Amino acid sequence: MDFTLILIGALMLVISIVLSPLSSRLGMPVLLIFLAVGMLMGQDGAGGIRFDNFELAFLVGNLALAVILLDGGMRTRADTFRVGLKPALMLATIGVFVTATGAALIAHWVFDLHWMTAFLLGAIISSTDAAAVFSLLQGRGLHLNERVSATLEIESGSNDPMAIFLTMMLVTMVETREASAGWQVISILVQQFGIGALLGVAGGYLVVALVNRIPLTPSLYPLLVVASGLAVFAATNALQGSGFLAIYLAGVIIGNRHVRMLPMILQVHDGLAWLAQLCLFLILGLLVNPSELLPLTGGALLLASALIFVIRPLAVISTLWPFGFTRQELGFISWVGLRGAVPIVLALFPVMANLPEARLLFHIAFFIVLVSLLVQGATMAPLARKLKLEVPASEDPYRRMPLDVAAAGDHELMLFPLRGDSWQDSRPLKQLQLPANTAVAGVFRHQVCLQPGPELMVSRGDVVAIFAVPDQLTALGKSLSGRQPPQHLAERAFFGDFVLNGDALLGDVEQVYGIEFDELPPELSLADCFAKRTRGHPVVGDKVLLGPVTLVARATDADRVTQVGLKMTGQET
Repeated sequence: MDFTLILIGALMLVISIVLSPLSSRLGMPVLLIFLAVGMLMGQDGAGGIRFDNFELAFLVGNLALAVILLDGGMRTRADTFRVGLKPALMLATIGVFVTATGAALIAHWVFDLHWMTAFLLGAIISSTDAAAVFSLLQGRGLHLNERVSATLEIESGSNDPMAIFLTMMLVTMVETREASAGWQVISILVQQFGIGALLGVAGGYLVVALVNRIPLTPSLYPLLVVASGLAVFAATNALQGSGFLAIYLAGVIIGNRHVRMLPMILQVHDGLAWLAQLCLFLILGLLVNPSELLPLTGGALLLASALIFVIRPLAVISTLWPFGFTRQELGFISWVGLRGAVPIVLALFPVMANLPEARLLFHIAFFIVLVSLLVQGATMAPLARKLKLEVPASEDPYRRMPLDVAAAGDHELMLFPLRGDSWQDSRPLKQLQLPANTAVAGVFRHQVCLQPGPELMVSRGDVVAIFAVPDQLTALGKSLSGRQPPQHLAERAFFGDFVLNGDALLGDVEQVYGIEFDELPPELSLADCFAKRTRGHPVVGDKVLLGPVTLVARATDADRVTQVGLKMTGQET
């Protein structure tokens, strides 16, 4: 047995992981580092590895994307579909078609491609990438308002069927050189969405039932979930549906149901998703030779620029304008049209079909992905802060461990480190404002576990272990958090000094605070003001300007604002 390939593969993983901290220092996406390592080890790089097995790359790419989508689906809260589903589906269908058409026009002009080949390239690069979006949204410390984050996450998880449909249709058309051949596969679109959605939802509920009814060793639950998810993915593809859509929806179902050992499952799947991204981007990096990219630099850079600055904004504005997005939100969503592994995997379709210009399409798609990750990925966090789309984040526990004991119900053991200036001075445990149905299990200090008691003094540096249920995470985070957020995200700076009930009437606010809202009727409630502004789907962080004050949505329940912060004009940051 030749262990050389195993050694080389392991070393590439080690190098990529060791170099990953550079991403935050250099301000670039970590996925770009993985691609760079793959290219460095390739035929034109220091490694000199000749790798041109497109079939293996296609298999690895599909499996890796399935694992990434499963993990992303499990971390997508069902509540986000309330505000993000309709706009995301518009982007995932009409937006993909607009993007493909616009890219085809530029590609035909820049590369002098046949119209069918140009449209094939447009279809390949029309889909945003879930791996890139999930990685950057979850790994950059960004906590965007729910309308923006939900739209981006759902779009990236659901736009693959449309892109695959267009790619397969155009591969057939290029092979036959007959435009009418595309109509032979028009039913693929309905099959992709219909079968994918049906089997994804059904498969998700089946996995939930399987996990909850079979007693296993705790470490086997994450493996059962990933194996079941891949089974849903493969079965859906075998039935001509969208496996990507199916496994994403299965993940959403799993992550939003009561599932035994779910925190442990999520923790293990976080590692599996990173491993999938590593393997995917390394093998795609090996496939490309930088020497073949250089002749395309001018044209590909022009196409990438058009995609970023013209085509994506056009697709976003033309599909999202009816949904009440602000100009800042539309601008950010336009900018975060991240291309990643999906366009490169789609570019393998024409290669495996032996189309004449397949290698050219593959290298153009690869170049566009590099530009997208470097330009859009590296600037996403600064742009979100500049556009003031961040909202204050709740403090999550350092670790969550499910108890998996019938008598404990949903209770978990959660570890909260005490940090920040507010914990500089010691205070007794009895002063902690903990929610009902919780208990302090112990306090860790200098590697010693202290017995909890009402008079035990705790301060910065201690770690408090608490038994609690997941629904109490937000309340616990507020009670135990000591972190000092950035000035613009501090509660008083963001929400203002005054907290009002969403049902309060404008007339009452006028009398109490001496403010006049002449342009609105006094019987209108504050919640109604937000409903009008957001067209029925308000989220935390939404703002309504009313003369000398700014109303800020502080808490929501379904589609109604329940708490409102009031800021005077001079408080604006």
